[in-house]
Amino acid sequence: MMKNLIAILFVGMLSVSAFAQEKVAKIEFKTDVIDYGTILKGADGVRVFEFTNTGNAPLIITKVSSTCGCTIPKKPEAPILPGDKGEIQVKYNTQIVDPIRKTITVMSNADTPIVALKIKGEVVEPKTK
Repeated sequence: MMKNLIAILFVGMLSVSAFAQEKVAKIEFKTDVIDYGTILKGADGVRVFEFTNTGNAPLIITKVSSTCGCTIPKKPEAPILPGDKGEIQVKYNTQIVDPIRKTITVMSNADTPIVALKIKGEVVEPKTK
């Protein structure tokens, strides 16, 4: 009788510890690189990085920064609940005729607290006739 009771308690404790795992937010991006390709000077420079919170706790994006002032990222202000999608909008200044090679750093409370996103491409002058 005592052996059975100990076995039941042991199994019970195992299943409790399995459920007592810490809740954690996870950020999973659809892609971590956006390729603008070749775009004309003055074209729409807005692109969107889509992500999902695949964790079991609310995801809070604390900061999004860029390697230069020519790229303006915009983060969601509200927490992203488990299973929900969100987006980081990036606006590149297409008045600058040059190759695009920029990194956007996303900081959050996710299990990977820092994620580097990249944009690439090239802005060219429109051809004159």
